[in-house]
Amino acid sequence: MTSSTALWYASRATGVVALVLLTVVVVLGIMVSRRGRLPGLPKFATTSLHRSMSLLAVAFIAIHVVTAIADPYVTIGIAAAVIPFASPYKPLWLGLGAISFDMIVALIATSLARARIGRGTWRAVHWLAYACWPVAVLHGFGSSTDLRTGWLLIVTICCCAAVLAAVCWRIGTAIAAPGRALRAARALTAAELSSTGLGSAGREAADQWPDSRYRSSDHRLTGAGAR
Repeated sequence: MTSSTALWYASRATGVVALVLLTVVVVLGIMVSRRGRLPGLPKFATTSLHRSMSLLAVAFIAIHVVTAIADPYVTIGIAAAVIPFASPYKPLWLGLGAISFDMIVALIATSLARARIGRGTWRAVHWLAYACWPVAVLHGFGSSTDLRTGWLLIVTICCCAAVLAAVCWRIGTAIAAPGRALRAARALTAAELSSTGLGSAGREAADQWPDSRYRSSDHRLTGAGAR
């Protein structure tokens, strides 16, 4: 195996691994609840897992870019790695790769400067992580014929299916979970009923609110409280 062949394999292999890791990062980001937790994991474990996968993905992306530039098979150049559509070789597909790489660099820079730029700005830029993934998939699918056939095609399909499943799961849980207004109304109802001396019946009614059984008449609750 020559040095050129080694660089070619290294570039392709690290690109595939980077795509899988980036998929894991996106899936974790989608599935994390509003409290910063994954189902079945405490918050600190979720944060550590997400951070570790993100750093690992960045490392493989960096190796992928370096080996692609060093590979003498095609002339890409350092500028083409960061400036979209500047490469003379497959400018569209490599341009998408440059866009994805630039978004990742922006994520790293804003994460390092999070304390200075504020949480709101950091969260706004952090949404780029979700945009990096589809751009990276298109980059890999268009620039490398390896991803269009064989087991690498299966890997790509599995990555897409995993993200789609995570999105469907998040939408389903968002629909099933009560909204903030409903939760606030339940808490207010419980507080009001508790102040009137209804006790456990009031808490039960608040949990069921706005069930029609507790909206139909107030005297049923009063009777429950009297008992």
